[in-house]
This record gives sequence, structure tokens and C-alpha cells, in this order.
Amino acid sequence: MPAEAPRARFFYGWVVVGAVFGALFVAFGAAYSFAAFFNALRDEFGATRSDISLVFALSGFLYFGLGAVTGLLADRLGPRRVIAAGILCIAAGMAAASLAQAVWQVYLTYSLGVGVGVGLVYVPAVGVVQRWFIRRRGTASGFAVAGIGAGTLVMPLLAAAAIDTLGWRPSWVILAAVALAIGIPAVLTIVPNPADRGLYPDGDRQPPPALGPAGGPAVRQAVRSAPFWLLFGAGLSTSLGIFIPFAHLTPYARDQGFSDAFGALLIGFIGIGSIAGRLLLGSSADRLGRRRSLAGTFVAMGLCLAWWLTATQAWALILFALAFGAAYGGFVALIPALAADYFAGRSFGAILGLIYTSAAVGALAGPTLAGALYDARESYDLPITLGIALNGVAVLCTLILRDPAPAARPAAAPAAR
Repeated sequence: MPAEAPRARFFYGWVVVGAVFGALFVAFGAAYSFAAFFNALRDEFGATRSDISLVFALSGFLYFGLGAVTGLLADRLGPRRVIAAGILCIAAGMAAASLAQAVWQVYLTYSLGVGVGVGLVYVPAVGVVQRWFIRRRGTASGFAVAGIGAGTLVMPLLAAAAIDTLGWRPSWVILAAVALAIGIPAVLTIVPNPADRGLYPDGDRQPPPALGPAGGPAVRQAVRSAPFWLLFGAGLSTSLGIFIPFAHLTPYARDQGFSDAFGALLIGFIGIGSIAGRLLLGSSADRLGRRRSLAGTFVAMGLCLAWWLTATQAWALILFALAFGAAYGGFVALIPALAADYFAGRSFGAILGLIYTSAAVGALAGPTLAGALYDARESYDLPITLGIALNGVAVLCTLILRDPAPAARPAAAPAAR
């Protein structure tokens, strides 16, 4: 292993990590705060669980499905413009949803606005971090995507408190204002590449050795490779179960006799656990190996879902939320870092976006299927069991996947303004 190059005392890459943290806080705080609105919308419109879960499922499908497009836009137009457009879409979608008079109008406002908005934010923001780091990519990704966990913790609790006090309509307006207040300053702080500031990745004072083909693999080359499809298959399999708790844990808690506020608190506990998972697993994976660590998150999520099958008491549900959040957080931190090990380069944003379309299918199908099965059977046992089995498939994909060869890791993504 070559000797580590000397680094500057202060590295602006960590400021970029903080800015991405803020953007992801807004984006996924808006998305996952939906859990606090679930029962209020169902009661307001007299809808089924399948109808209401489709609000969340559509937004999830959009923000992951658009990743391929938004990654390409970020590569060509620069990530800051794309992320800024996403923040505005999120705020507009929530503000417009406060005026809805029927469920279909919530689909057109919240689902469309938040779905497109998060899609514009997520892949470009995560892709920026990969450009600023190589050796500490897992650590940096972990800190950046911890913003998702923080948003999952804070925004549902803020929404639940606002709904109890003011009702669900003013609550969405408040969340829209919070999104703008945090998101716009975060966007203004983002710098797309270390080269834009005359720096090198990881804060090195000299350029890293040129490894791999100049500019990294093209999109067409990447989608013909085994690593792409194995990462895609792992993401698809696990995502079919991941999003069920985010949509259905609050109504599940009500089924067990708990309040809606407690259900929102459980989503917050997922956020707490995910922060720990993103930070601890992201950094430890740099030492233990990102591929093996990713497989461990799939095992852990399967075990957590198995625990949920029998969790009916408050302490058991809290334990589930914390543990599931930690495993989920590690998965979210490791997927972009591991993908960058294979595909970093000028087309990385588009490639990462294509990988994330796997999660789009899971986000759409998982919560919607769980709601439909509950409406038919009045039980979540079957969808949870399917989630457990599919995490096993994800483990198998990562075991088949070979570790990236050093020559497959480009030293740095070139400037993309």
C-alpha cells in the first residue's frame, strides 16, 4: 500500500459533507415525516391503508426511480443547481398538499412534489461526497447520509407535535418552511469537486496515483458488468422490505393500542438508530471491507424484521426501531461508497442513479403490497416474512460479488461543473 500523502490541516471536503447532511436532512425528513400523517389522512378521507400507503410508495418510487436522470443532470449541469431545484420541489409539494380535499390530490401534490424533489437531491448530493474522498469514502459517506437519519428523527416528531396542536394541514406548511430554511443554505455551501478549490481528494497536497481508465467507466460499460447487476439485485431485494416500517409502523402501533404520537416516535427511533449505523458502519467498513459490511447489514435487517413479527409491547417496538434503523443506516451509507469503488468517474452520478432504481421498485411495491395484504388479511405477518426472505437474497448477491480490484478504483472523479 502506498504511503499516505500529507494532508492540509483543514479540508473543505468536510464542509461539503456537512452541507450534504443538511440537504439530506430536509429531503428524507420530508419523506419519512409522512408516517406522522398516515392516520390523520386515513381518518380525514375515509381511505384504506392501501390507499394511504400508496402516497408514500409513489413518492419513494419517484425519488429512487429518478436517480438515473438526476445523476446524469448533475454530471452535466452541476449538482448544486439540481439539488436546489429539489429543495424547492419538496417545499412546494408539502405546501400544496395542505390544500388537498381528496386522496388523489395528495398523490398529485405530496407524492409528486416530494418524490421528484428528493430524487433531485439524493443522488447528486451523495455523488458529490464521493468526489471529495477516496481513502475515507466510507467514513465521509456515513457522516453525510447521517442527515437522512437526523431528518427521520426530527421531522416526524415535529410533524406529530404540529398535527396534535394545529392539525395536519398547517403542519405541512410548517415543514415546507423548515425545508427552505435549512435546504437553501446547505445548497449554497456545496462545492462540486475538490478541483474547484484547487484541492485533491482526502485533503492530500499532491494528486493521487492515476489508477484505472481515465475518467472511469462509461454508463454503457457499467451496466454490462456483473458488479452493477449484483448491486442492483441486492438493492431491489432488500428494498421490498425496507420501506414497509416507514409507511406502516405507525398504524401498526395503533393496532397494538398505542397513540399516533408514539408511532411517530418509533419512526424517530429508526432515525436515531440509522445515525449510529451510518457513522459506525460507514467508518468501520473502510477497515473491514465495504462489501462484507454491506452483507452484514442485510443479515441484520432480516433479523430485525423477524423480531418485528412478535413485537407488541412498547419496549419491543422501540428496540426494533433502533436496531432496524442501525442496519438500514449502514446499508444506505455503504451502497454509494461500494458503488464508487467499482464505478467512480465522470459518469458516476448516472451509474449510481441507475443502481438506485432498484430501490424505486421496492419503495413502490413494498409498502403498497403490505397495505393490500393487511386490508385482505388484517395482519402484517406475510409482508414482513417476505421482507425477511428477500434480505436473504440480498446477502447472496453480495457474497457472489467480488471485491473491486485496485485498478478498478479511479483515483478521483474529474471536475463536473
